[in-house]
Amino acid sequence: MAESVAGRVLSVLDAFVGAPATLRLTEIARRTGLPVPTALRMVRELVAWGGLERAADGSYRLGTRIRALGAAAPCPRGLLDLSLPALRTLTSRTGGHADIAVPSDGAALCLVSGERLPLHATAAGKILLAHGHGHNHGQRAEVRRHTRHTVTTPGTLGSQLIRIRETGLATAHEEHVLGELSFAAPVLRNDRALAAVFVTLPTSTPYDRVDSALRDAARTIGRGLADPP
Repeated sequence: MAESVAGRVLSVLDAFVGAPATLRLTEIARRTGLPVPTALRMVRELVAWGGLERAADGSYRLGTRIRALGAAAPCPRGLLDLSLPALRTLTSRTGGHADIAVPSDGAALCLVSGERLPLHATAAGKILLAHGHGHNHGQRAEVRRHTRHTVTTPGTLGSQLIRIRETGLATAHEEHVLGELSFAAPVLRNDRALAAVFVTLPTSTPYDRVDSALRDAARTIGRGLADPP
């Protein structure tokens, strides 16, 4: 029986699971098994709806409608509401951009911005990898090089994850975006990391007090999760 139009549309969205942030039409067609003209029709429908966005280079990425639906899911939505006061305090104390991320199909989904971050190249992603979210603690994670500073060697990344589990703090220095420094700490519930709270700063910003501010935010959110409703 021929696949329904809805099934084809959903297969296009499924193509982005575990994929790089953007995909070209030919790659979408390859991943879905659809002929290129059919994939193009499905992609255009999704772009019109807001499920996909076209990047400047002609490739496609998940759109704002998909990110909004993900953020509206009960668990992330409740976590975001709980976290907002601590995130505002973290922003005030550090002068950076604070957010909280949860694991989502091989990426770190930011609940404030809706952005999807690579696990291996960001502080939030490394926290999630270090605590078992992702591919074998990063050994088989997608290791696309985003900048010249991105760590792509499995052994080096694995050593970083061991240190992150020991210290409870992750950093990424221009590994995802040049000129950007990020710090992250795990949000724990019953000794299990459910999310990563993080702050992003320009590399020129003094960050001597980021450590304590970040850990305070993570503990505050974790205590909120532990409290009964």
